Amino acid sequence: MTNPPPVARRTRFRLLLSAFIALVLAIPLPVVYSTNIAHAQEVRPRRSIIDFIFGTRRRKPQVMRPVAEPPRKKRPHKSVVRAGSSIVKVEPPTIQKRPDAKKVLVVGDFMASALADGLTAAVEEDPGLAIEKGADGSSGLVRTDHLDWPTTLEAKIGELKPALVVIMIGANDRQQMSVAGKKEKFRSEAWNTEYEKRIEAFIGVTTKNKIPLIWTGLPAFQSPSLSADAATLNNLYRSKVEMAGGTFIDIWDGFADENGKFIASGSDVNGQPVRLRGSDGLSLTKAGKRKMAFYLEKDIRRLTGNDEIANLIRLDSSNLPLEGITPQSTITKIERIAPISFLDPELDGSKALLDSNLVPKTSGISPRDLLIEKGETGPAPEGRVDDFQWKKAEKPAG
Repeated sequence: MTNPPPVARRTRFRLLLSAFIALVLAIPLPVVYSTNIAHAQEVRPRRSIIDFIFGTRRRKPQVMRPVAEPPRKKRPHKSVVRAGSSIVKVEPPTIQKRPDAKKVLVVGDFMASALADGLTAAVEEDPGLAIEKGADGSSGLVRTDHLDWPTTLEAKIGELKPALVVIMIGANDRQQMSVAGKKEKFRSEAWNTEYEKRIEAFIGVTTKNKIPLIWTGLPAFQSPSLSADAATLNNLYRSKVEMAGGTFIDIWDGFADENGKFIASGSDVNGQPVRLRGSDGLSLTKAGKRKMAFYLEKDIRRLTGNDEIANLIRLDSSNLPLEGITPQSTITKIERIAPISFLDPELDGSKALLDSNLVPKTSGISPRDLLIEKGETGPAPEGRVDDFQWKKAEKPAG
């Protein structure tokens, strides 16, 4: 038997080798994955015989992405105290109102109800003020068949004896009114005339009982037409309240943008951005109620005479630090003056300094005048910490 020629043997070897290579390439290579998914690791495939013959094929390294654990929900912290084997829930301490606390009666519609909630939160830590909510959400000055506010307010004043009355009303009054048995359209001439009379009658109840009054204006609303009508009603309220000697509080800017248009979100009493209004464009959130009350706090304390810093030492002629100073005395070298009060103790709105009549008349130039007029600083008084002047040693006598 003759051997095949060398060319035929090489051809047969190449065919067998090609078939073997094709068979090996058809078999999938096993891949080893790391079981630790907390850190991304590179996947390294096994090397086959083909890799040894023809070299390792370069592949892009596959990286396992870490699996992020879902965030855990934090449970609200509860203050608890263990008493033996049982757990007792501790409630935050509440400040009790004094028996002689001044009562502030808040009346009106659903906006007045929100205002009362905000004022309650505002004076929560003040034992000298108590908020009485007397609002009716569906009421107004148009539908007297639902609620006659002058008569109702008279009864509430006789029952509660408030020190101050706060009114907020008008959001339900954009409707026709019955005048002398005839239906009048909203904002018609007859409607305006009758509505002004009802405002005066409402205010007259507080005037007759000699009780201070705060009338709170309406804020902007999501509806442009409702906002326009609210602005018109605010003008009526302001003119009538100020004519009767009451206080009108305008809160419009706190719930509108720089153009006076409605905003749903804005800054709260701490300057933080929050949601102020509800999704209906009418109601107020908790932050919105608190912000509305913020506009009234100062006037409420002024009108009720409830001084927030009651323990502050008041300065008068008997306890001034500088003694022996009379209005007629003259000082040529000014170094100190009598202190002034940080507050207005009498709550009378006076802008005069406390005991300004005791401040002596001066003929010299104060350090302030010297700095402003000449741009110079006066020498430090002898012995003060900033007195850096060298003193000449006195020569001994003789």
